[in-house]
Amino acid sequence: MTARVLIIAGSDSGGGAGIQADIKTVTMLGGHAMTAIAAITAQNSMGVQGVHAIPAEMVLMQIDSVVQDIGVDAVKIGMIGSAETAAAVAERLARADLATTPVVFDPVMVSTSGSVLADAATIRAFEALMRRATVATPNLGELDALGGEAAVLAHGCALLVKGGHGAGETVTDRLLEPDAGEVARWEAPRIDSRHTHGTGCTLASAIATGLAQGMPLEPAVARARDFVRLALLDAPGLGEGHGPMGQQAVRNDGLFTGPALNQFTLPATDYAASVAFYKQLGLTQIVDSPDNGYARFEAINGVTLSIHVGDGEAGGATTYLESGALDAWVAYLARRGVRFDQMPKDEDWGWREARLTDPAGNRLCLYQAGEYRRYPPWRI
Repeated sequence: MTARVLIIAGSDSGGGAGIQADIKTVTMLGGHAMTAIAAITAQNSMGVQGVHAIPAEMVLMQIDSVVQDIGVDAVKIGMIGSAETAAAVAERLARADLATTPVVFDPVMVSTSGSVLADAATIRAFEALMRRATVATPNLGELDALGGEAAVLAHGCALLVKGGHGAGETVTDRLLEPDAGEVARWEAPRIDSRHTHGTGCTLASAIATGLAQGMPLEPAVARARDFVRLALLDAPGLGEGHGPMGQQAVRNDGLFTGPALNQFTLPATDYAASVAFYKQLGLTQIVDSPDNGYARFEAINGVTLSIHVGDGEAGGATTYLESGALDAWVAYLARRGVRFDQMPKDEDWGWREARLTDPAGNRLCLYQAGEYRRYPPWRI
Protein backbone atom coordinates (compact mmCIF):
# COMPACT_ATOMS: atom_id res chain seq x y z
CA MET A 1 0.00 0.00 0.00
CA THR A 2 1.17 3.53 -0.72
CA ALA A 3 2.43 5.24 2.43
CA ARG A 4 -0.01 7.95 3.59
CA VAL A 5 1.62 11.02 5.13
CA LEU A 6 -0.43 13.76 6.79
CA ILE A 7 1.33 17.13 6.81
CA ILE A 8 0.23 19.73 9.34
CA ALA A 9 2.05 22.92 8.36
CA GLY A 10 1.88 26.34 6.75
CA SER A 11 1.56 27.21 3.09
CA ASP A 12 4.44 28.99 1.33
CA SER A 13 3.21 31.04 -1.62
CA GLY A 14 6.70 30.92 -3.15
CA GLY A 15 6.70 27.11 -3.17
CA GLY A 16 10.09 26.81 -1.48
CA ALA A 17 9.13 25.60 1.99
CA GLY A 18 6.09 24.57 4.01
CA ILE A 19 3.27 22.52 2.54
CA GLN A 20 4.61 22.92 -0.99
CA ALA A 21 8.05 21.50 -0.16
CA ASP A 22 6.42 18.77 1.92
CA ILE A 23 4.16 17.59 -0.90
CA LYS A 24 7.03 17.50 -3.40
CA THR A 25 9.20 15.52 -0.98
CA VAL A 26 6.59 12.93 -0.03
CA THR A 27 5.61 12.48 -3.66
CA MET A 28 9.19 12.01 -4.91
CA LEU A 29 9.80 9.40 -2.21
CA GLY A 30 6.77 7.38 -3.27
CA GLY A 31 4.25 8.43 -0.60
CA HIS A 32 0.82 10.05 -0.77
CA ALA A 33 0.78 13.54 0.78
CA MET A 34 -2.29 14.88 2.60
CA THR A 35 -2.48 18.28 4.27
CA ALA A 36 -3.95 20.16 7.17
CA ILE A 37 -2.93 23.76 6.52
CA ALA A 38 -2.29 25.60 9.78
CA ALA A 39 -1.28 28.97 8.33
CA ILE A 40 -1.16 30.83 5.04
CA THR A 41 1.88 32.96 4.30
CA ALA A 42 2.72 35.49 1.65
CA GLN A 43 6.40 34.82 1.06
CA ASN A 44 9.08 34.42 -1.55
CA SER A 45 12.83 33.86 -1.59
CA MET A 46 13.41 37.31 -0.05
CA GLY A 47 11.26 36.85 3.04
CA VAL A 48 7.79 36.63 4.56
CA GLN A 49 5.46 39.52 3.82
CA GLY A 50 2.42 38.28 5.73
CA VAL A 51 1.08 35.43 7.88
CA HIS A 52 -2.53 34.41 8.43
CA ALA A 53 -3.16 31.66 10.98
CA ILE A 54 -5.95 29.21 10.20
CA PRO A 55 -8.41 28.76 13.12
CA ALA A 56 -7.65 25.65 15.19
CA GLU A 57 -11.12 24.26 14.54
CA MET A 58 -10.50 24.30 10.77
CA VAL A 59 -7.10 22.62 11.20
CA LEU A 60 -8.77 19.81 13.17
CA MET A 61 -11.49 19.47 10.54
CA GLN A 62 -8.83 18.92 7.87
CA ILE A 63 -7.16 16.25 10.01
CA ASP A 64 -10.44 14.46 10.72
CA SER A 65 -11.43 14.57 7.08
CA VAL A 66 -8.42 12.62 5.82
CA VAL A 67 -8.18 10.29 8.82
CA GLN A 68 -11.78 9.14 8.48
CA ASP A 69 -11.53 8.38 4.77
CA ILE A 70 -7.95 7.78 3.61
CA GLY A 71 -6.06 6.90 6.79
CA VAL A 72 -2.65 8.03 8.01
CA ASP A 73 0.65 6.12 8.32
CA ALA A 74 2.77 9.03 9.59
CA VAL A 75 2.35 12.69 10.51
CA LYS A 76 4.71 15.58 9.85
CA ILE A 77 4.20 18.81 11.79
CA GLY A 78 5.81 22.05 10.64
CA MET A 79 4.66 25.66 11.08
CA ILE A 80 1.72 25.36 13.48
CA GLY A 81 0.18 28.84 13.37
CA SER A 82 -0.73 29.51 17.00
CA ALA A 83 -0.46 28.21 20.55
CA GLU A 84 -4.14 27.26 20.45
CA THR A 85 -3.60 25.17 17.31
CA ALA A 86 -0.51 23.50 18.78
CA ALA A 87 -2.44 22.41 21.87
CA ALA A 88 -5.44 21.25 19.83
CA VAL A 89 -3.29 19.23 17.41
CA ALA A 90 -1.39 17.56 20.26
CA GLU A 91 -4.68 16.54 21.87
CA ARG A 92 -6.04 15.28 18.55
CA LEU A 93 -2.95 13.16 17.85
CA ALA A 94 -3.35 11.46 21.24
CA ARG A 95 -6.75 10.01 20.31
CA ALA A 96 -6.98 6.29 19.62
CA ASP A 97 -7.06 6.49 15.82
CA LEU A 98 -3.70 8.32 15.71
CA ALA A 99 -2.16 7.45 19.08
CA THR A 100 0.40 5.00 17.65
CA THR A 101 1.08 6.81 14.38
CA PRO A 102 4.69 8.05 14.02
CA VAL A 103 4.98 11.83 14.29
CA VAL A 104 7.87 13.95 13.02
CA PHE A 105 7.85 17.40 14.63
CA ASP A 106 9.83 20.19 12.98
CA PRO A 107 9.49 23.10 15.44
CA VAL A 108 9.48 25.94 12.92
CA MET A 109 10.24 29.28 14.58
CA VAL A 110 12.16 31.36 12.05
CA SER A 111 12.24 31.12 8.24
CA THR A 112 15.46 30.80 6.25
CA SER A 113 15.26 34.52 5.47
CA GLY A 114 15.00 35.37 9.18
CA SER A 115 11.26 36.02 9.50
CA VAL A 116 9.67 35.01 12.83
CA LEU A 117 7.01 32.30 12.35
CA ALA A 118 6.17 31.40 15.97
CA ASP A 119 5.59 33.69 18.95
CA ALA A 120 6.62 32.92 22.53
CA ALA A 121 3.26 31.39 23.45
CA THR A 122 3.37 29.05 20.47
CA ILE A 123 6.91 27.96 21.33
CA ARG A 124 5.78 27.15 24.88
CA ALA A 125 2.93 25.09 23.42
CA PHE A 126 5.46 23.00 21.49
CA GLU A 127 6.00 20.96 24.67
CA ALA A 128 2.74 19.09 24.14
CA LEU A 129 3.74 18.27 20.56
CA MET A 130 7.16 17.00 21.66
CA ARG A 131 5.48 14.68 24.17
CA ARG A 132 3.54 13.15 21.27
CA ALA A 133 6.34 13.17 18.69
CA THR A 134 8.44 10.22 17.61
CA VAL A 135 11.32 12.56 16.73
CA ALA A 136 11.87 16.31 16.82
CA THR A 137 14.08 17.97 14.19
CA PRO A 138 15.05 21.48 15.34
CA ASN A 139 17.94 23.44 13.91
CA LEU A 140 20.55 24.71 16.36
CA GLY A 141 18.79 28.00 17.06
CA GLU A 142 15.44 26.28 17.59
CA LEU A 143 17.09 23.73 19.86
CA ASP A 144 18.41 26.52 22.08
CA ALA A 145 14.93 28.10 22.23
CA LEU A 146 13.51 24.73 23.34
CA GLY A 147 15.99 24.51 26.22
CA GLY A 148 18.68 22.28 24.71
CA GLU A 149 19.11 18.58 24.10
CA ALA A 150 18.22 17.38 27.60
CA ALA A 151 15.03 19.44 27.68
CA VAL A 152 13.79 18.01 24.38
CA LEU A 153 14.69 14.42 25.26
CA ALA A 154 12.90 14.80 28.61
CA HIS A 155 9.62 14.90 26.69
CA GLY A 156 10.23 11.32 25.53
CA CYS A 157 10.84 11.89 21.82
CA ALA A 158 14.01 11.20 19.86
CA LEU A 159 15.99 14.24 18.75
CA LEU A 160 17.76 14.91 15.47
CA VAL A 161 20.25 17.71 16.09
CA LYS A 162 20.78 19.34 12.69
CA GLY A 163 24.14 20.96 12.05
CA GLY A 164 23.28 23.02 9.00
CA HIS A 165 23.29 26.29 10.96
CA GLY A 166 26.62 25.51 12.61
CA ALA A 167 30.03 26.83 11.62
CA GLY A 168 32.68 25.12 9.52
CA GLU A 169 32.89 23.27 6.22
CA THR A 170 31.53 20.00 7.64
CA VAL A 171 27.87 19.55 8.59
CA THR A 172 27.29 17.12 11.46
CA ASP A 173 23.83 15.74 12.24
CA ARG A 174 23.29 13.67 15.39
CA LEU A 175 20.40 11.37 16.32
CA LEU A 176 19.71 11.03 20.05
CA GLU A 177 17.22 8.88 21.92
CA PRO A 178 15.94 9.51 25.46
CA ASP A 179 17.40 6.40 27.10
CA ALA A 180 20.39 5.78 24.85
CA GLY A 181 21.92 9.18 24.09
CA GLU A 182 23.56 9.54 20.69
CA VAL A 183 22.75 6.53 18.51
CA ALA A 184 23.91 7.78 15.10
CA ARG A 185 26.01 10.56 13.61
CA TRP A 186 26.41 11.74 10.03
CA GLU A 187 29.08 14.08 8.67
CA ALA A 188 29.22 15.54 5.17
CA PRO A 189 30.82 18.51 3.39
CA ARG A 190 28.73 21.66 3.49
CA ILE A 191 27.02 22.43 0.17
CA ASP A 192 27.69 26.05 -0.74
CA SER A 193 24.36 27.36 -2.03
CA ARG A 194 21.98 30.20 -1.31
CA HIS A 195 19.09 28.05 -2.54
CA THR A 196 18.36 26.48 0.84
CA HIS A 197 14.75 27.53 1.41
CA GLY A 198 12.81 24.56 2.75
CA THR A 199 15.67 22.34 3.94
CA GLY A 200 14.07 21.71 7.35
CA CYS A 201 10.62 21.05 5.90
CA THR A 202 12.06 18.71 3.30
CA LEU A 203 14.13 16.74 5.82
CA ALA A 204 11.22 16.27 8.24
CA SER A 205 8.82 15.22 5.48
CA ALA A 206 11.35 12.78 4.07
CA ILE A 207 11.79 11.21 7.52
CA ALA A 208 8.01 10.97 7.93
CA THR A 209 7.71 9.25 4.56
CA GLY A 210 10.33 6.69 5.58
CA LEU A 211 8.51 5.98 8.84
CA ALA A 212 5.21 5.69 6.96
CA GLN A 213 6.86 3.13 4.67
CA GLY A 214 7.89 1.04 7.68
CA MET A 215 11.55 2.08 7.88
CA PRO A 216 13.18 2.28 11.33
CA LEU A 217 14.07 5.81 12.41
CA GLU A 218 17.83 5.70 11.75
CA PRO A 219 17.66 4.56 8.10
CA ALA A 220 14.71 6.91 7.54
CA VAL A 221 16.92 9.80 8.69
CA ALA A 222 19.86 8.58 6.57
CA ARG A 223 17.73 8.46 3.41
CA ALA A 224 16.16 11.82 4.22
CA ARG A 225 19.60 13.43 4.56
CA ASP A 226 20.60 12.06 1.15
CA PHE A 227 17.39 13.41 -0.34
CA VAL A 228 18.00 16.89 1.08
CA ARG A 229 21.57 17.01 -0.20
CA LEU A 230 20.56 15.91 -3.68
CA ALA A 231 17.71 18.46 -3.68
CA LEU A 232 20.19 21.19 -2.74
CA LEU A 233 22.47 20.20 -5.61
CA ASP A 234 19.45 20.09 -7.94
CA ALA A 235 18.15 23.56 -6.98
CA PRO A 236 16.73 25.30 -10.07
CA GLY A 237 18.23 28.69 -9.17
CA LEU A 238 14.96 30.60 -8.81
CA GLY A 239 14.50 33.85 -6.89
CA GLU A 240 16.79 36.65 -5.81
CA GLY A 241 17.27 35.49 -2.22
CA HIS A 242 17.12 32.09 -0.50
CA GLY A 243 15.72 30.16 -3.44
CA PRO A 244 13.80 26.87 -3.46
CA MET A 245 15.45 23.47 -3.60
CA GLY A 246 15.04 20.93 -6.39
CA GLN A 247 12.99 18.16 -4.80
CA GLN A 248 11.27 17.50 -8.12
CA ALA A 249 14.61 16.65 -9.78
CA VAL A 250 15.84 14.05 -7.27
CA ARG A 251 15.93 10.61 -8.85
CA ASN A 252 15.19 7.57 -6.73
CA ASP A 253 18.30 5.84 -8.08
CA GLY A 254 20.29 7.92 -5.60
CA LEU A 255 18.26 6.71 -2.62
CA PHE A 256 18.27 2.91 -2.78
CA THR A 257 19.27 1.07 0.39
CA GLY A 258 19.57 -2.34 -1.28
CA PRO A 259 21.40 -3.63 -4.35
CA ALA A 260 20.52 -1.56 -7.39
CA LEU A 261 21.89 -2.40 -10.82
CA ASN A 262 23.01 0.84 -12.41
CA GLN A 263 26.28 0.55 -14.31
CA PHE A 264 28.28 -1.61 -16.70
CA THR A 265 31.87 -0.99 -17.77
CA LEU A 266 32.71 -2.31 -21.24
CA PRO A 267 36.19 -2.83 -22.70
CA ALA A 268 37.09 -0.66 -25.70
CA THR A 269 39.86 -0.53 -28.30
CA ASP A 270 39.28 2.87 -29.97
CA TYR A 271 38.35 5.60 -27.49
CA ALA A 272 37.09 8.18 -29.99
CA ALA A 273 35.04 5.66 -31.96
CA SER A 274 33.38 4.27 -28.82
CA VAL A 275 32.57 7.76 -27.48
CA ALA A 276 31.01 8.75 -30.80
CA PHE A 277 29.03 5.51 -30.94
CA TYR A 278 27.37 5.88 -27.52
CA LYS A 279 26.66 9.57 -28.07
CA GLN A 280 24.96 8.61 -31.31
CA LEU A 281 22.77 6.18 -29.37
CA GLY A 282 21.49 9.12 -27.34
CA LEU A 283 23.43 8.70 -24.08
CA THR A 284 24.78 11.82 -22.35
CA GLN A 285 28.53 11.83 -21.74
CA ILE A 286 29.32 12.78 -18.13
CA VAL A 287 33.01 11.76 -17.92
CA ASP A 288 35.62 12.40 -20.61
CA SER A 289 39.12 11.13 -19.77
CA PRO A 290 40.89 10.28 -23.04
CA ASP A 291 44.31 10.12 -21.36
CA ASN A 292 43.00 7.27 -19.22
CA GLY A 293 40.94 5.80 -22.03
CA TYR A 294 37.83 6.15 -19.85
CA ALA A 295 34.43 7.67 -20.56
CA ARG A 296 31.09 7.41 -18.81
CA PHE A 297 27.61 7.97 -20.21
CA GLU A 298 24.26 8.45 -18.49
CA ALA A 299 20.81 7.39 -19.59
CA ILE A 300 17.75 9.49 -18.82
CA ASN A 301 16.81 7.21 -15.88
CA GLY A 302 20.21 7.64 -14.20
CA VAL A 303 21.74 4.30 -15.21
CA THR A 304 25.32 4.69 -16.41
CA LEU A 305 27.57 2.86 -18.85
CA SER A 306 31.35 3.26 -19.08
CA ILE A 307 33.94 2.35 -21.66
CA HIS A 308 37.59 1.73 -20.76
CA VAL A 309 40.31 1.13 -23.32
CA GLY A 310 42.41 -1.88 -22.39
CA ASP A 311 40.13 -3.01 -19.55
CA GLY A 312 39.87 -6.70 -20.38
CA GLU A 313 39.11 -8.43 -23.64
CA ALA A 314 36.33 -7.44 -25.97
CA GLY A 315 33.10 -9.03 -24.77
CA GLY A 316 34.05 -8.77 -21.10
CA ALA A 317 32.35 -6.39 -18.65
CA THR A 318 32.21 -5.27 -15.04
CA THR A 319 28.78 -5.06 -13.41
CA TYR A 320 28.22 -2.45 -10.68
CA LEU A 321 25.65 -2.96 -7.90
CA GLU A 322 24.96 -0.02 -5.61
CA SER A 323 23.88 -0.15 -1.98
CA GLY A 324 23.22 2.43 0.69
CA ALA A 325 24.46 -0.05 3.33
CA LEU A 326 27.51 -1.65 1.70
CA ASP A 327 29.31 -2.92 4.80
CA ALA A 328 26.23 -4.65 6.19
CA TRP A 329 25.46 -6.19 2.80
CA VAL A 330 29.00 -7.53 2.35
CA ALA A 331 29.10 -8.89 5.90
CA TYR A 332 25.80 -10.70 5.27
CA LEU A 333 27.14 -12.28 2.07
CA ALA A 334 30.50 -13.20 3.62
CA ARG A 335 28.77 -15.02 6.48
CA ARG A 336 27.03 -17.11 3.85
CA GLY A 337 30.23 -18.17 2.12
CA VAL A 338 30.61 -15.54 -0.62
CA ARG A 339 34.32 -14.88 -1.23
CA PHE A 340 35.48 -11.33 -1.99
CA ASP A 341 38.56 -10.25 -3.94
CA GLN A 342 38.40 -6.91 -2.10
CA MET A 343 36.47 -6.17 1.08
CA PRO A 344 34.83 -2.72 1.40
CA LYS A 345 37.45 -0.02 0.89
CA ASP A 346 37.29 3.76 0.56
CA GLU A 347 38.55 4.70 -2.90
CA ASP A 348 40.22 7.97 -3.93
CA TRP A 349 37.21 9.04 -6.02
CA GLY A 350 34.87 9.09 -3.02
CA TRP A 351 33.14 5.72 -3.40
CA ARG A 352 33.43 2.73 -1.06
CA GLU A 353 33.87 -0.49 -3.03
CA ALA A 354 34.04 -4.25 -2.61
CA ARG A 355 34.97 -6.55 -5.49
CA LEU A 356 34.35 -10.18 -6.37
CA THR A 357 33.94 -12.53 -9.31
CA ASP A 358 31.03 -14.78 -10.16
CA PRO A 359 31.41 -18.56 -10.86
CA ALA A 360 32.08 -17.82 -14.54
CA GLY A 361 34.81 -15.29 -13.77
CA ASN A 362 32.79 -12.17 -14.52
CA ARG A 363 33.76 -9.15 -12.47
CA LEU A 364 31.39 -7.48 -9.99
CA CYS A 365 31.81 -4.31 -7.97
CA LEU A 366 29.54 -3.66 -4.99
CA TYR A 367 29.71 -0.03 -3.97
CA GLN A 368 28.26 2.79 -1.93
CA ALA A 369 28.36 6.23 -3.48
CA GLY A 370 25.87 8.56 -1.77
CA GLU A 371 25.63 11.89 -3.54
CA TYR A 372 28.82 11.05 -5.47
CA ARG A 373 26.58 8.71 -7.44
CA ARG A 374 25.26 11.80 -9.20
CA TYR A 375 27.81 14.52 -8.45
CA PRO A 376 31.32 13.01 -8.51
CA PRO A 377 34.12 15.61 -8.35
CA TRP A 378 35.35 14.57 -11.80
CA ARG A 379 31.98 14.90 -13.53
CA ILE A 380 31.97 17.04 -16.68
